[in-house]
Amino acid sequence: MVARAISHLVCSCCITHPTYQSNRSKQLNNKRTAVKLHSSNVSKLLISHVDSGELAEALAVFQTIKNATNFHWNAMIRGHTNCELHEEAIRFYVQMQNAGKVEDKFTFPIVIKSCTRLSFRTQGCTIHAKLIKLGLGSDVFICNSLIAMYSKLGPIESAERVFLDMPARDIVSWNTMIDGYLSNGEGLKSLSSFRQMQKDFGLKPDQCGVMSALRACNKELSPKKGKEIHCYVIKQGFELDNQVITTLLDMYCKCGEMRHAERLFHNMQERNVVTFNVMINGYALSNQPAMAVVSLMEMQESGVEPDAITLLNLIPSLTQLRCSSHGRSVHGFAIRKACLPDLILETALMVMYAKIGELNSAILLFDRMPERTLVSWNAMIYAYVQNGKALEALDLFVILLKEGTSLKPDAFTITNIVPAYSELASLRHAGQIHGYVFKLEYGTNTLVHNSMMHMYSRCGDLNASRKVFDKMLERDVVSWNTIILAYALHGIGSTALDLFKVMKEMGYEPNNDTFQSVLSACSVSGFIEEGWMYFDIMQREYNFSPQIEDYGCMVDLLGRAGDLERAVEFIERMQVAPTAKIWGSLLTASRNNRNIEMAEFAAERILNFGHDNTGCYVILCAMYSDAGRWEDAERIRCLLKEYDLHRTRGRSLVELNKNTCSFVEGEKSHHQIYTILVASDILSMEAGESAVNLLNKFNLQGVLKEKVKQPSRHTVRLAVSFGLISSANGTPVLVKKNIRICNDCHKAVKKISSFTGREIIVGDSTIYHHFNNGKCSCGDYW
Repeated sequence: MVARAISHLVCSCCITHPTYQSNRSKQLNNKRTAVKLHSSNVSKLLISHVDSGELAEALAVFQTIKNATNFHWNAMIRGHTNCELHEEAIRFYVQMQNAGKVEDKFTFPIVIKSCTRLSFRTQGCTIHAKLIKLGLGSDVFICNSLIAMYSKLGPIESAERVFLDMPARDIVSWNTMIDGYLSNGEGLKSLSSFRQMQKDFGLKPDQCGVMSALRACNKELSPKKGKEIHCYVIKQGFELDNQVITTLLDMYCKCGEMRHAERLFHNMQERNVVTFNVMINGYALSNQPAMAVVSLMEMQESGVEPDAITLLNLIPSLTQLRCSSHGRSVHGFAIRKACLPDLILETALMVMYAKIGELNSAILLFDRMPERTLVSWNAMIYAYVQNGKALEALDLFVILLKEGTSLKPDAFTITNIVPAYSELASLRHAGQIHGYVFKLEYGTNTLVHNSMMHMYSRCGDLNASRKVFDKMLERDVVSWNTIILAYALHGIGSTALDLFKVMKEMGYEPNNDTFQSVLSACSVSGFIEEGWMYFDIMQREYNFSPQIEDYGCMVDLLGRAGDLERAVEFIERMQVAPTAKIWGSLLTASRNNRNIEMAEFAAERILNFGHDNTGCYVILCAMYSDAGRWEDAERIRCLLKEYDLHRTRGRSLVELNKNTCSFVEGEKSHHQIYTILVASDILSMEAGESAVNLLNKFNLQGVLKEKVKQPSRHTVRLAVSFGLISSANGTPVLVKKNIRICNDCHKAVKKISSFTGREIIVGDSTIYHHFNNGKCSCGDYW
């Protein structure tokens, strides 16, 4: 019955493998020679061919044997298994049974190994049952093979059962079980078994056991246990084994212990490409990109030639350095050394180009790829999104969907494309992709849910974002970071901080991104004392080094307190070099505190970076105008013209009934424009502003031309007015503006929300402002 079951699986295999069809004349000569040999000599010749991997010659000898014994059958099965010809090995096993031979303890370990390599779990279980019937269930070698099979094909509990039922275990049994736990993600159980074999059974681990235990330390990020194993390695004299030392080096690198890794590396007697690759990867993981490049240079000076793995390990560091010339050099090296085409390396290069802003290089690489996998498509979609090309990313996504069922989007595709919908900031499109996610049955995927939360918050629907969070079956620290940041983005800092407290109470360990979200919430909501408290906790209790975003939040908090001098001192004492964004925070604080001198100081620093400084000039011009310094304002306008810089044209969008209406500065093309203008004038007067003369209501052109710079004509006001007159009472009005909302509109919308009794949400380039009953969630500081 067993024979028939396995025979059915392998019946499609050709009886004569291509290996057997070569050198026909040599086979016939071997066969004629073997006939003349004594049976003992035939067996020796067979084993000689099997051990040498000469399977065609071994088959020729085997076919001359009239009454082949188990020894001969086992030799042929072993030969094919050793040469990775597992289907042929099982074919011989079936033929052995058909020949009336009863398997012995030497047959089963080999056959079980082939079943494992072919992932034939059902057949492996059948063989397990048969060997028990034959009374071989206690044989150590067979049990070790079964443990290896169940460890790979699962469930791991079956491997445990075999292991625990063994009357006697050898070092291989323990090694196989330790490695089995590790391959099933059970790092702690792997380390527990490693300790138990020594403590309870007095066995000394060999090199294989030590390497498995060290990999378990990687899995659990446990350098303390790794150091204990390091002591054992020295005690047993394994430090001369290059594989053990390389695994130990890898453990230190992946656990972030680079000082120990460097000491071990420099004391190694032999360094090869693998050890250098481990060090380069370790520096990348430890956010030391410059040291990764130094390690590469040291590798080349030592005469060790980099390979494709070297480049893969180096690319993340080049991405961190954002050095396009280094990136192109690595790409050129890969071409010269014939490392390309290689899907994994090409994909890594695409992601690198995307992150350093070399989108054209990523596109060129993608277009020239001889074949593309879903990973390649995901990387290109990510490249477009990373470089602000949301529409191009969506176009590529549509092309991917047309490629056929073999390229069905996976969870990573969704998490890559959802940010493109976030950039569109359209609730209508957000609902469409959300429906598609459920169609693909990714409704329970944590990674996808996190992306959906972020998308809804960016699109202005905080309630939808919270609903996604509340319905999640499983949450990770990213889920909490995302929902905290969502409330920060909408200026509701108190709820964000409450969520942070709940997160810690539920046992989630904050990471650096968590504190960035928390500090953003404090910054947006003006929680000055809380912000400094969490900034201190982040460093003192969690040992996190502040990132540039964290410093920006603290500069903003100092600006809210009006302490601009202290803000400058804080920037100068930062552990990292201040960026244009940091000086931009000071410029914003200077504007809100009406401190022109400090604004000029911050602007001078920003201009030194040589980026697009249009916004900087616009802020200065506005501050000079407000202060009545007309000559300075005119000087800035001349600079804008001289450098051919153009202020971003204001655009406001309002979504109603799944339709989007756009209002662009200087354009009055809406079919209800007169009604909208009149409504805006009325709302402006109710808010205490002087509106355009409504006596011109019968002269539309006059209304369009008169005082176009009046605040009541700003795109935000038009969008809000249209939203109020076009939606039911009590429903919120959501408006999105591509630039910062001006002070006049901010004051007016606060009053409009009060006397209309409506919630008005305005998302600008900074945050979402929730206007309710005459108050704004930003606390009038943005």
